[in-house]
Amino acid sequence: MEQPQQIDLLIHGAYVVAFDEAGTEVKDAAIAIEGDSIVWVGPASEAASRFIAKDKLDASGLIAMPGFVDGHLHTAQQFLHGKLAAIRRRGQLKEPGWSNYLVPFEACLEPEDIYCSGLAAYASMISSGTTCFLEAGGPHPDEMGRAANEIGIRGRIALSTMDCDESIPAGSRFTTDEALKQNEALVKRWQHHPRVNAWLSLRQIMVNTTPLTQGMSALAKQLDTPIHTHLGEGCYEVDYSVAKWGLRPAEYMESIGALDANIHAAHSVLLSLKELDLYQHRNVSACHCPFNNYSMGVPRVLEMLHRGIRLALGNDGAATRGSLDMFEIVHAATVGQQAVGGTPYHIEAPITHEQMLAAALRGGSQAARLPDKIGSLEVGKLADLILVESDSFAQFPNHDPRITLAESTVGPNVRTVIIDGRIVMKDRVLLTVDLTAMKEKVASRYSNIMERYDKAIA
Repeated sequence: MEQPQQIDLLIHGAYVVAFDEAGTEVKDAAIAIEGDSIVWVGPASEAASRFIAKDKLDASGLIAMPGFVDGHLHTAQQFLHGKLAAIRRRGQLKEPGWSNYLVPFEACLEPEDIYCSGLAAYASMISSGTTCFLEAGGPHPDEMGRAANEIGIRGRIALSTMDCDESIPAGSRFTTDEALKQNEALVKRWQHHPRVNAWLSLRQIMVNTTPLTQGMSALAKQLDTPIHTHLGEGCYEVDYSVAKWGLRPAEYMESIGALDANIHAAHSVLLSLKELDLYQHRNVSACHCPFNNYSMGVPRVLEMLHRGIRLALGNDGAATRGSLDMFEIVHAATVGQQAVGGTPYHIEAPITHEQMLAAALRGGSQAARLPDKIGSLEVGKLADLILVESDSFAQFPNHDPRITLAESTVGPNVRTVIIDGRIVMKDRVLLTVDLTAMKEKVASRYSNIMERYDKAIA
């Protein structure tokens, strides 16, 4: 008789919705985890004879699903939470927001502010089911990495990179050579960490010279590392690009040889059909941020999915809207596509909540360049998964677990989170870091940060 296999963790009793290509669902299931990986998924009744586990986790009544990838996060903007809404309420908000408010705020921050922002943002993300994030680029990225390492989340940190435009705060500008050297050094410092690595970053074509963009493209090939950038974000970007180069943003990137499979293009709202063709042919990944994108234009999400473009969903950070809840993002993306891609053409449900949830998980793993590692619960993949309650008042009765996840679940329904095979939140208690000290530190520093910021934007 075959001896039971020794494993680190056995989750039993859950209803597994694997989100794999086969559409696997297992009622009263068990998930066996050894090290950082899933080694078995099957009926709980078989697990006792197959495995001897160091730790066991009773997941009775819970739904097991893959953790989310947040495809576009601004860690440094976490403590801008609610500030722009307050300015808007006073009728004083100026456009574009990124140059008038976001970059000046980032320029006000010290390394410890970024570390605290990271702890706050990543704790919020974990508590609502996100297990991996793609940082857009901000100041002091090593402090983001320090926070991500301590709290236990998977992430890709990045440095905000701008080498032109005198309106940008001096502390946020680099020479072209400095920008390339600092990006390369950052990637190399974090290349051997098992969960937290660094990507290259180009902030936006208005604040990046052509030599920097081309140099970063070459560096991406040399280091085999993606570039996180903003592209096709707003009308100001399109107008700038057409006025300067006679080309739309993605066309300009193509013309200088910088549009390729290494590019991860956040927002990607204002795309022409030609630009969609370029995304498809060059295998660019994109990120739809529905809390923000619908204020910029008509996002072509359905067309991107139809073309097979790698499309993640993302929150865009707490400055846009306080919540970092990816379940809410899925809901907003679905309703938004009904409004722009269904109702105008008398089409009911051009994409369902269930389909959007599946697309978010699949597209997130693809955008993270980890499709063989995360995004579904399968043997051999990393054990990045969440356990979700299914009997809250908003979810009851749970007729179909997959539909319950897609239509009736939000972040607070997430009970337990496992990342890299490690339980980082159990019964909604974060196990890795005590955030009390961070909250006290932020409370003492917040007024000073906001005083500096108010002076900067006056």
